[in-house]
Amino acid sequence: MKFETYEGSLRDLHADVLVLILDAQNELFEVDDEALQERLAGARSQFSAGKLSRELSFAPKDLPIDTVLVYHSDLEKNYGFWENIKTFAARGIRFGAETGRPRVAFALNSADGLEHVGKVVEGILLGSYSFEKYRQKPRKLFEDSVAVLWTQSAEKAQEQIDQAEILCHATNGVRDLVNESASVITPAALVRKAQDLAASHSLQVEVWDQARLTQERMVGLLAVGAGSEHPPFMVSLSYQPEAPSDVHLVFVGKGVTFDTGGISIKPAEKMHLMRGDMAGAAAVLGAMDIIGQLKPKIRVTAIVVTAENTPDGKAMRPGDILSYRNGKSVHVENTDAEGRLILADGLIHAGDIGATHIVDVATLTGAAIRALGYSFTGLMGNNRTLINAVTRAGGNHGEAYWKLPLPAEYKEYIKSSVADINNLGGPVAGASTAALFLQEFVPEKTAWAHLDIAPTFWKEKPWKYYGEGASGAAARTLADLAYNWAENTAR
Repeated sequence: MKFETYEGSLRDLHADVLVLILDAQNELFEVDDEALQERLAGARSQFSAGKLSRELSFAPKDLPIDTVLVYHSDLEKNYGFWENIKTFAARGIRFGAETGRPRVAFALNSADGLEHVGKVVEGILLGSYSFEKYRQKPRKLFEDSVAVLWTQSAEKAQEQIDQAEILCHATNGVRDLVNESASVITPAALVRKAQDLAASHSLQVEVWDQARLTQERMVGLLAVGAGSEHPPFMVSLSYQPEAPSDVHLVFVGKGVTFDTGGISIKPAEKMHLMRGDMAGAAAVLGAMDIIGQLKPKIRVTAIVVTAENTPDGKAMRPGDILSYRNGKSVHVENTDAEGRLILADGLIHAGDIGATHIVDVATLTGAAIRALGYSFTGLMGNNRTLINAVTRAGGNHGEAYWKLPLPAEYKEYIKSSVADINNLGGPVAGASTAALFLQEFVPEKTAWAHLDIAPTFWKEKPWKYYGEGASGAAARTLADLAYNWAENTAR
C-alpha cells in the first residue's frame, strides 16, 4: 500500500478511481467539472430520498478517470461522520483492488477535506488488514494499491498521513498478536515484544521472571501459570517525557496467552478464541508503540501481566486461597476467573511505582458481552474525570465505551467465608463484580478505570472497516488518552 499526495486540478489527476464522499453538513471536496457537478447534485437527492442503498458508480465524461465512486453518509446512519469516512475509504480502496484499478484517488481538496486526510488513511490501512501468515498462497489484494490524497496542501496532508500510519501500523500489530497461534504467542513472546519496543523507541523495560515473581510474592501470576510449561512473567515498559510530569499514567494489560479455564475447564465451543485472552496485553503494547513515537507530555508506563492457564498436576485448584502482597486474601472458587487474579498483581505494582492514574485493559467477562453486545467496551472506575477522558479518547478513534455501575452493595457478591474476597461473584452482574474485585487492589486515592474489551476485541464478521478477526481494540484509545491528556481531561 502506497500513499501519494496531489495538489492540482481534476483534469490532471492521475487515477483509475475517484472516491467522493457526500455529507449533509460537511463539504470534503470541490470539483470544477460541470458535468460531474450535475451528476453529484442528482446523487445527493437520490441518496437523501433513500433511492440509493449503496455507493453510486459511473464512468465520467471527458475526465482521465475510469470510474467515479460516490458515497453518502445516509448509507451509514448508525455511525458518526468520522467513522463513515473511514468505512467509505476502506470500501473505495477495496473496490479498486478487486476490479484491477490500483490507483484510487480520494477528493479532499476543500478546507474541511484537508482536516480529514488522517481519517481516510486510517480507514484504508485498518480496512485493508488481513492475517495471511499461514495461508499457502497469501492474499495480496492491496499489494499494488496506491491511495492518492487530493488536497489543498500536500505538506499538511503528509503530516496526517504520517501520524495515521503510526496509529494504524501499531493497531495492526496488535491484531497480528491476537490472531497468532497461542503456540507462538507465549508469555515469553510478549516479553520479547516489549523488549523489541523498548529498543525501537528508547523506552525503559523491566522483566519479572518466575524467580523474581516468587521473591516479590506475585501470587496471582504464579498460581495462574502453575499448570503450564510456559512460565508466567510480568514486564513493564516506561516512557519518560523530556520535561518533568506530575502525571504518571499506568496501563495494566491482561496477557493470558491461552485460557483453557484451568481445572474449571471451559466448554470446547469457541475455545480456539482463547488465544485472544491476551488482547489487553497486546493493546497496552500497541499503545506504547504509538506513545514511543508520538511522545506525549506525560509519563506513561505499561505493565503486562502474562501467563497461560492450563490444567496440570501443578495447576491452581478450585478452593485454593491466595495471599497477596497488599494483605488481601482471595478464595479461588473458579480457576476460569483467572484474569482478575493476575491483574491484581499488576495493580499492586502500579501503586508501587507511584501511578497517579491507572487504566487496566482485559478480556475479562462474558457478562460484558451479554450486557453490551459486540460494539461497546465496558468501562468502569472510581474517577469521573478519567472515565470521561477514556470515553473522549476512544471517540476520537471510533472506539465506543459504555459506563457500567460499580455499586458498593454488590461487594456482597464477592464475599468469602474463608478469605477476604472470592474470585467469582455469582450469577448476576458479572462485569461489575469482576471490576469490584479489581478495585480491591487499586491503590488508595488513585484514579482508576477498567476496560472490559471482551465484547470488542474480536469481530466474527466484517464490521465498518474491520474484517473478521482481531480488532486491535483499545490501543488507539490508550495512546490518545496519553497524547492528548490535557484535552481529554479538561472536563
